Amino acid sequence: MFKKASFILAGTLMLTAAIVAVSKPALLDMQAQAAKESGVQAEDSLVRSHSPILGREDAPVTIVEFFDPACEACRAFYPLTKSILETYPEKVRLIVRYTPFHGDVSDKAIRVLEVARRQGVFEPVLERLLARQDQWASHGSFDESAILDIASQGGLDLAAAEEQLTSAEVQAVIDQDMADVRANQIRQTPTFFVNGEPLDPFGMQELIDAVESEVAEISGEEDGQ
Repeated sequence: MFKKASFILAGTLMLTAAIVAVSKPALLDMQAQAAKESGVQAEDSLVRSHSPILGREDAPVTIVEFFDPACEACRAFYPLTKSILETYPEKVRLIVRYTPFHGDVSDKAIRVLEVARRQGVFEPVLERLLARQDQWASHGSFDESAILDIASQGGLDLAAAEEQLTSAEVQAVIDQDMADVRANQIRQTPTFFVNGEPLDPFGMQELIDAVESEVAEISGEEDGQ
């Protein structure tokens, strides 16, 4: 009885080993594919087809900024990001991701910016809202009429915007950006990524250095071709 049981056990172990041997390459392939898909998903969650782009659309160096128009730090960083784009007009682009961390005031301003993007006046509206941020955003309270008035000075068509601001399409963009905020564990604005890498440590000089490093690498590759 013992010999028979031992024989059965040995056979079972051999069969299990054979299955593992056959399955291991498949398992590794599955793990590799999962890792690849995870990387693709991570990249997708940084840049969406609807995301506003400042600078050359196909520039090789991408800055992604998780941005709240009511955020004072975002306003402070804007002259720097604009200067970087002006310094490297062929090399660098800025992708803006909506991050409404300041409640209703952020939501309203983001809706205005998204409608401005759809109307082709995103950048001038953005610049005017940031330049006069203190007139419409104030720690939880806000002046909705001031946001619209300032945006109209940047070229926003208020008559057309009236329906667009509450449209399902605009809501879908905000919902997607907030899902990506959660997926990337964004905790503050602004948060920057340079060619997919988070800016860490965070700071103005660190952003300059990260961009310069990527530009130098791209330029070196082009010179070597």
